[in-house]
Amino acid sequence: MHIRSKANACDSINENFVSPASRSTMELTSKRNDDVGMFKRQPESPKISNFFPLQVRLDFDTCPSRRVRSVPVVAMSKEKIHINIVVIGHVDSGKSTSTGHLIYKCGGIDKRTIEKFEKEAQEMGKGSFKYAWVLDKLKAERERGITIDIALWKFSTAKYNVTVIDAPGHRDFIKNMITGTSQADCAVLIVAAGVGEFEAGISKDGQTREHALLAFTLGVKQLIVGVNKMDSTEPPYSESRFHEIKKEVSTYIKRVGYNPDAVPFVPISGWHGDNMIESSTLLEAMDNIEPPKRPTDKALRLPLQDVYKIGGVGTVPVGRVETGILKVGTVVQFAPSGITTEVKSVEMHHEALPEALPGDNVGFNVKNISVKDIRRGFVAGDSKNNPPTETASFTAQVIVMNHPGEIHNGYSPVLDCHTCHIACKFAELLSKINRRTGKTEEDLPKTIKSGDAAIVKLIPSKPMCVETFADFPPLGRFAVRTLIMLTLRRCPITP
Repeated sequence: MHIRSKANACDSINENFVSPASRSTMELTSKRNDDVGMFKRQPESPKISNFFPLQVRLDFDTCPSRRVRSVPVVAMSKEKIHINIVVIGHVDSGKSTSTGHLIYKCGGIDKRTIEKFEKEAQEMGKGSFKYAWVLDKLKAERERGITIDIALWKFSTAKYNVTVIDAPGHRDFIKNMITGTSQADCAVLIVAAGVGEFEAGISKDGQTREHALLAFTLGVKQLIVGVNKMDSTEPPYSESRFHEIKKEVSTYIKRVGYNPDAVPFVPISGWHGDNMIESSTLLEAMDNIEPPKRPTDKALRLPLQDVYKIGGVGTVPVGRVETGILKVGTVVQFAPSGITTEVKSVEMHHEALPEALPGDNVGFNVKNISVKDIRRGFVAGDSKNNPPTETASFTAQVIVMNHPGEIHNGYSPVLDCHTCHIACKFAELLSKINRRTGKTEEDLPKTIKSGDAAIVKLIPSKPMCVETFADFPPLGRFAVRTLIMLTLRRCPITP
């Protein structure tokens, strides 16, 4: 299936740093509610031991094509570029624990709260989950010890304001993982180094391969690999095991489309906190991400992730601005319904904004419409500048990956495009094409199978909004477990 260092400790947290655990009525969250208030200056993070002996650490070449530098952790600043990072990987690879520990070390949550989580985790017989609980707040997640929904959190590096998206690794929740990944500028792929754990994740039944494929297909072109649980190798912190994993993962991500020479591989221990902010670190790798190009000159497109009804405020859609600019006072149009309304306010991470730019995850208050009128999967745009509309049918380039059996006309897979999750029928197989050159090899084929690429006409089973990949890439990419699609042409509904 192919879908197209030495940082300072966190000792300079801003006095007015707002913990992402605190929720205002307008903050974008993932259906998570808790009442942890604003944090003042955080206590110093506990000191941790060096990850590798000095002579070994100096030999570790985690990313030869990048020169890394010291990255102090600093407070959030409006002047910094905002980026979104999604943490992906196989179930139980340590994604939530690693992310939660990093947020703790960066001052995003205080020691008292971590101790509270540890006590709760021990009472439930899951003492090792205290850092994961920074992110896994749903009761069902805590009881099962896995991430179900996506979680949004924030912290700062020297260069960026970072929103971290923790995506579920369990196969049952792949739809939620796709939602999180589609919002990201960079993916951190966590792989477990423990004996048997890495092999389970990288196997055909594991999610390591699938998540890497989906990340590239959904347009996440920058990747960091965190080799986690290095304390669980035999012997602990085995350099040979690290290089063995790096070699195998590099081979696979190259097939997916990434350049392994540009992908940092960072050995870490999410539980002990090793190599989070010291030595050649995960934080350093994040700070060396290339700033994403933001298409502010295009028409506004904002796929809705959720819609909330908030007392005293009203209806608040939330989502990520993909293209264009969302401004207070803009009259937005929602597709596929066609409803229009005025934007009363825009907020991100507790802060009111006059406008939101591409890459910003925001909530915005709208006038005179109900939560019943709009929902997840709808797309907001400027009603006066090329607004989004419902799609009657669309033509897509499809690459078939590891699909069981053959695909015929009438096949109706459920597609994930931006935040939309809708079945679409293969109305007509128009042609089979060469995957490398794009040249037509067969017109009107009766079937297509694994390894084939084809041009297909699709018809949505329910109203939806898609765009051509050339005009709006985030709204023209599709992911199905066995297929990859790019929209070439669309036919809007005729009024």
